[in-house]
Amino acid sequence: MASTADFKNGLCLEMNNDIYSIVEFQHVKPGKGAAFVRTKLKSLRSGKTLEKTFNAGEKVTTARVEKRPFQFLYADDMGYNFMNTETFEQLSLEERLIERPKLLKDGQYVDILIHDETETPLSVELPPFVELMITYTEPGIKGDTATNAQKPATLETGATVMVPLFVEQDIMIRVDTRDGSYSERVK
Repeated sequence: MASTADFKNGLCLEMNNDIYSIVEFQHVKPGKGAAFVRTKLKSLRSGKTLEKTFNAGEKVTTARVEKRPFQFLYADDMGYNFMNTETFEQLSLEERLIERPKLLKDGQYVDILIHDETETPLSVELPPFVELMITYTEPGIKGDTATNAQKPATLETGATVMVPLFVEQDIMIRVDTRDGSYSERVK
């Protein structure tokens, strides 16, 4: 059990026969009335988000969730296959448990959230940034870089990312996995 004073981003709660992770929260203390906590919660099983308001000091049930290191092996028609880097056990997961599956590259290390009591995988967390090769993009036109214009680029995993005009084919770029956007070129 925890109270609303213990809320922090990433804390996992058990509610409505589901496990939710706190995405963001805000303590609100109005001039009139009791204080409350406004939260944005994400279901770890379905991926849906909801907003919920708790009274200040309200008790909630926390879920015991563990992050375990895994390595992505390959994807097939049965799902995405991972290997535990400590025990070498293999695990196959559905695509819905992965936030941005198009950014997964063979051999990449990820963290998988696993519910301690039932040993069921809840979600796959990619590292904040991944480095991928651009396999195809239109060439940039010289002198067309005065504006912040962007063009689509196809990456080695098949994902498409908008990149600045000066970025060319066969260049490694860093992609932000939180929103799937171009970050910078890799030197």
